[in-house]
Amino acid sequence: MNLVPLPRLIVEPLVRAALLEDLGLAGDITSASVIPEHHRSTVVMAARQPGVIAGLDAAQLAFSLVDPEIVMRRHLKDGDAVKPGDVIATIEGPSRGLLTAERTALNFLGHLSGIATVTSEIAATISGTKASVACTRKTTPGLRALEKYAVRAGGGMNHRFALYDAVLIKDNHVAIAGGIAEAIRRARAGVGHMVRIEVEVDTLDQLREAM
Repeated sequence: MNLVPLPRLIVEPLVRAALLEDLGLAGDITSASVIPEHHRSTVVMAARQPGVIAGLDAAQLAFSLVDPEIVMRRHLKDGDAVKPGDVIATIEGPSRGLLTAERTALNFLGHLSGIATVTSEIAATISGTKASVACTRKTTPGLRALEKYAVRAGGGMNHRFALYDAVLIKDNHVAIAGGIAEAIRRARAGVGHMVRIEVEVDTLDQLREAM
């Protein structure tokens, strides 16, 4: 699988926002008060159930942003299938930082791996056909780039990313425009010839009209 990673410029602000949400102004008061300042730990991140991995970049950033001394060594990569007990990564560094970043790292990894896993399961059911698994814009606000990446990690493909990169004429557009043919005519007149135009249809008659 040729899975192109997301640029750090996209991932880092999302991880920073998640960490700030968790740390607030006071930080991790539990770890700061309970864990000795210079204590270090080595932890193993292992799969608890079968699935497909996605989100390792976000997880690693969560640790390194909290404490640059934390080192995360990956034993698997995004898009890899795992079974219970498989070691995904080994993380070493100051214990306070490990505990502070742990939940944010696992939230990203668990959420994105869940998307990749379900996508992989759907893709497996249509294997051998000409169909593809494609995601929509029905994503968690703010996490679209990560969630669409997770779909690719699971063997799916991305449909349009947002409202600006393709025309998708849906039932409400058709109703207001006065029909499929008129909606397509207006779309062709309103966007450049390089912009993809697609129409959602419910019946064969609508398909014939669109064509």
